Amino acid sequence: MNYQRIKKKKDFKKILSTGKRAYGAALTVVYLPSEETAMAVCVGKKYGKSVGRNRVKRLLREAFRAQAEKLTRPCTFLLIPKIAEEYSYHTFKRDLGSIFKREKLVSA
Repeated sequence: MNYQRIKKKKDFKKILSTGKRAYGAALTVVYLPSEETAMAVCVGKKYGKSVGRNRVKRLLREAFRAQAEKLTRPCTFLLIPKIAEEYSYHTFKRDLGSIFKREKLVSA
């Protein structure tokens, strides 16, 4: 499934101010219903140096791509990882799957 990337500051602000939040063990997902599926990742400097931040972003994008196939309705997503010692693809994928099921964004 293809999805758009969110890049504009006004879009980030809109999602953060009006979106619904869902929490998992490794990340927080803020989402809004929309015309088409879009996604962004927020990883600030408190997550470490640029190499580490970019790795977290790659892992989150790949986990989202794998879970986005199952979405039943288009939404705009903002993914915010929680600070941890170690980040893994499987943890993010499992968390996204459980959040999507809990929020009824995928068919049961």
